[in-house]
Amino acid sequence: MGVHRCRKCAADSVINMPQHRLALCGEHFLEWVEKSTLDFIGKHRMFEPQDRVLVAVSGGKDSLSLWRILLKLGYQADGLYIDLGIDAGCDYSKRSGDYVRKFAGDLSPGIELHVLDLASVYGKAVPEMAGRRAGGRKKLCSVCGLVKRHEMNRMARELGYPVIVTGHNLDDEAAVLFGNTLRWDVEYLVRQAPVLPADDLGLVKRAKPLARFYERESAAYAIVSNIDYIEEECPFSKGATSIRYKEVLNSMESGSAGTKLQFYHSFLRARKKGLFPDNERPELQVCEKCGQATGLSGLCAFCRLTDQEKAAGPANGE
Repeated sequence: MGVHRCRKCAADSVINMPQHRLALCGEHFLEWVEKSTLDFIGKHRMFEPQDRVLVAVSGGKDSLSLWRILLKLGYQADGLYIDLGIDAGCDYSKRSGDYVRKFAGDLSPGIELHVLDLASVYGKAVPEMAGRRAGGRKKLCSVCGLVKRHEMNRMARELGYPVIVTGHNLDDEAAVLFGNTLRWDVEYLVRQAPVLPADDLGLVKRAKPLARFYERESAAYAIVSNIDYIEEECPFSKGATSIRYKEVLNSMESGSAGTKLQFYHSFLRARKKGLFPDNERPELQVCEKCGQATGLSGLCAFCRLTDQEKAAGPANGE
């Protein structure tokens, strides 16, 4: 197979994207990603140029690429790293944090990195929070997601950021959509969107500016931009259902380029036309302890989790 030429300048391309019928050199690929991100932000009214944006960074390619893109586009974008305390014999969280700090250290003065150490704040990291409960890896991943959502929202509120952005890519979104569609889980489908607006119950607006990019495109952006990132996935993600869904979608994509993009965009169009009415949204109220929105009465799931941990006392002989 011959070398593809850049559609813009005829130089050797660094990436060929058959789903877009587009091949680009390094310079024009970066320009294309940044302009496409800007267009996607505007199309879905994610945030305005004057808004302070909090980027949830994990040390991986997607979140660090997103942070770089937003800064190059001129947004006031600061980072938030949550140290989940995941070790699993490889110091995963520590190494992830090191990549984030290295990236932040190379940024212009005035760009902030906020670091939250869960163990320092709550006395236990994610593995210990989930350790008492049956369910193995699946339960740990559920607890991890709960903790991250709660703490991202809390930190954004306390620090005064009107919007949180995450580095979810198209492969992530398509896999979640595929799983929710298989189960026809309307409660989750109604909440899946590139942007979730803020409400008067304390939920900060959330946005996913990279949701239209394939994971391969996000990785290429990081490589061409010389972004140093942690390549390993979380050690607890092995065997996750979402990975199986991605494998199915990848098989479909290999037979028909653009399948994932069409699947996701068709869902967004159907959603916009009213496929899921507002009465399918869960009714929310304010948690009596932390003041965040919850679908539960009394305490939210996060406060119930941390209260149970306090009542249970030290784990594993601590």
